[in-house]
Amino acid sequence: MEMVYSLFGLVDSFTWGWSLIPILIIFGVFITLMTGFVQFEFFGRMFRVLSSKNQSADPNAISSRAALLVSVGGRVGGGNIAGVAVAITLGGPGALFWMWAVALLGMATSLVEASLAQLYKRSNGDGTYRGGPAAYIIHGLGVEYKWLAVFYAICLMAAFAFGFNAFQGNTFAGAIDESMGVDRLWSGVLLAILTCFIVYGGIRRIAKAADVIIPIMAFIYIGLALFVIAVNITAVPGVLWSIVANAFGLEQAVGGGVGAALAQGLRRGLFSNEAGLGSTPNVAATADVRHPISQGITQSFSVFIDTMIICSCTAFIILLSPVYQPGAEGIDGIVLTQQSLVASVGNWSQYFLTFAILLFAFSSIIYNYYLGETALKVLTKNVTALHLLRLAVVAVVFLGATAPGATAVFFFSDPLMGVLALVNLMAIMMLFPTALRLLRDFRAQLKAGVARPVFDPARFADLDVDTSAWPFATSEEHKASIQK
Repeated sequence: MEMVYSLFGLVDSFTWGWSLIPILIIFGVFITLMTGFVQFEFFGRMFRVLSSKNQSADPNAISSRAALLVSVGGRVGGGNIAGVAVAITLGGPGALFWMWAVALLGMATSLVEASLAQLYKRSNGDGTYRGGPAAYIIHGLGVEYKWLAVFYAICLMAAFAFGFNAFQGNTFAGAIDESMGVDRLWSGVLLAILTCFIVYGGIRRIAKAADVIIPIMAFIYIGLALFVIAVNITAVPGVLWSIVANAFGLEQAVGGGVGAALAQGLRRGLFSNEAGLGSTPNVAATADVRHPISQGITQSFSVFIDTMIICSCTAFIILLSPVYQPGAEGIDGIVLTQQSLVASVGNWSQYFLTFAILLFAFSSIIYNYYLGETALKVLTKNVTALHLLRLAVVAVVFLGATAPGATAVFFFSDPLMGVLALVNLMAIMMLFPTALRLLRDFRAQLKAGVARPVFDPARFADLDVDTSAWPFATSEEHKASIQK
């Protein structure tokens, strides 16, 4: 067993330790420049996904907004509460600045990987679609790379469906135990039942659950943060100055100065927004949209929501409270966020934070499960295997919730996530010319006066595209609009 620990420790050092973060940053800069700062060009269009006018006409399909909310539910988790607190504790206020910077780059990376997932998605024949990195590896790079897609799928299932779900179960039960004194066994049973109900409903039920949970989760947490900012409005300019000053070494809040702020901000930011890591494209592929770039823009918006809004909320809750003392040790993670909130608005707020944590954990669980299901379909179409996966995920969630030490068994999750990222980055780098081709098609239609560009598979006949996944291109509505 010691050899296994050492092996995964080596993988973690190779990926998250020194190679992955620079690669993600460099690739983010490269995509941003080569696409002409696409994340800023289409920033205004990102908000269109919130309008019902831009949703799918097919009631059986997964809308762009539903896919957005599922991916937000996956991105937004304990890292947005505990992770930001740790980053500020170890890196000072400047860590938030570098989280913002890496998110702005990640928005471009996310747009590219989501657009490729849409381009190479496959129809399930019932109005829903599936896809992701495994699909664009097989259909974009060629069947000779199928072994890489299988390797990717195995890592995806192990890391997300099992490893990260055990951690989320642990977070869920721990929060209830600390704030309400409910035994882990009972919260574990409740969580297992809820998980079972959702995962046996497939992607449609997952999307419907996200459509309810995520807005509630976001509004509660953002509302609390805005209240804290309003109560401490006179201190906001000073906090903003400390964020910028600490980021560039103009003032030192912790040991390590600007280096600590940079390292913590980049690492926590990348881990939180998941841009380039190859997880969220699996959800992006499920949406019924008119053009791949449209969903790419939507997934770019997901990164903005995760870091620029939710992570910033946590940071301001901490930095505006008297609890946080730069360089002090002893309080970090969720405890620091919780105590900071209590100091600003009173004891009642800790129960609202607990509720937010519960929603964060549950939304991540259903997202992680769907990634596991997508991975399984790359490996086998066997229905029995799907049922075994669902039962295994429910069992893992229960195990993670009831046994605090059980999450140590899933030590392989972070290293495997690093491997996933390297495989995904290699694939999208090889397919980047295709992504630029999609972007040119989208821009050309906008320039021609088309308000909502449409992807026509006939114009990309040289690519392995599933034409049945793009029904709008041959619809009477589209033909009529062209004639006009």
